Amino acid sequence: MHMADALLAPGVAGIMYACSTAAAGHSIQKLDKDKEDQLVPVMGVMGAFVFAAQMINFTIPGTGSSGHLCGGMLLTAVVGPYAAFLTMIGVLLIQCLLFADGGLMALGANVWNMAFYGCFVGALIWRAFMRKGITRKKIIAASLLGCVLTLQLGAFSVTLETLASGITELPFTAFLAVMQPIHLAIGLVEGAVTAAVLVFLQEARPSLLWQAESADSQKQPMTLRGVLGVMAVLAAVTAGLLSLFASAFPDGLEWSLQRLTGSTELEATGSVQAFFARIQSLTALLPDYNLAGSESAAGGSAAGLIGAAVVLAAVVLLGKIIKKAAHRNGSTAPRH
Repeated sequence: MHMADALLAPGVAGIMYACSTAAAGHSIQKLDKDKEDQLVPVMGVMGAFVFAAQMINFTIPGTGSSGHLCGGMLLTAVVGPYAAFLTMIGVLLIQCLLFADGGLMALGANVWNMAFYGCFVGALIWRAFMRKGITRKKIIAASLLGCVLTLQLGAFSVTLETLASGITELPFTAFLAVMQPIHLAIGLVEGAVTAAVLVFLQEARPSLLWQAESADSQKQPMTLRGVLGVMAVLAAVTAGLLSLFASAFPDGLEWSLQRLTGSTELEATGSVQAFFARIQSLTALLPDYNLAGSESAAGGSAAGLIGAAVVLAAVVLLGKIIKKAAHRNGSTAPRH
């Protein structure tokens, strides 16, 4: 669902940057500073896993389309909405700058569409289901409902932002009519995958999940380090190997554009879009998730592994910066 710059007017893109920046600032303020020592590595590893999982486009049978996970609901169920939102920003930023996946001018909109709903609306759903304890059935139900609903909201936002921009000839009603059903199917698959991962985490280390009751470490089947090690290996295998088997069909947004215009991409003609495109061309060292100038499987594997490692490092670095800033502000704050 990564939007390209061609769908957005600069004014709408600027508004979405402002909205996403405000949500990021609020998330930094609300982040649980007391748990950052544990939270930061979890954010990094889970962010790398979500990046890797997003590389796998799965075919939607009978449509000629494909979909991929967004990951906001999954991250929220593990680290809570604020840490999840910041982690998703790290994932989407690396995808945009390093891989040219989604427009740079459209980054604020992509953060809102793919991260805000999954993290914050997803948090409301997760909290409602887990209010009286976490069980396998509740995890499955919350994952399915959360992923379906938040992807529907994200797809709806794409159509609204395109309509508000007014720079394409896409008819709103027709665009909406193709976007919502295909993302319903994608949401169901994402919900199933999310549920499977969360059930594993709940069985391996119940206290790792957000809203879980505190538990004695001796009662946890696996240590935190062990669980993160498993997730790191899964991220590496997914990015370096499983991504090679991703569907070649266009994703839900590209498929919707193709149905209405005959092409999976629209050409950006504005000077502002061209400016952001030039910047992105300089930063995209691994365009289309492959080594520059390469179309080999080995290049794709290397790009996936590099991307997962960069996301992990970027998210951990972001967490440490936030932690240092919080401690510095705390040390200068007046004592009462």
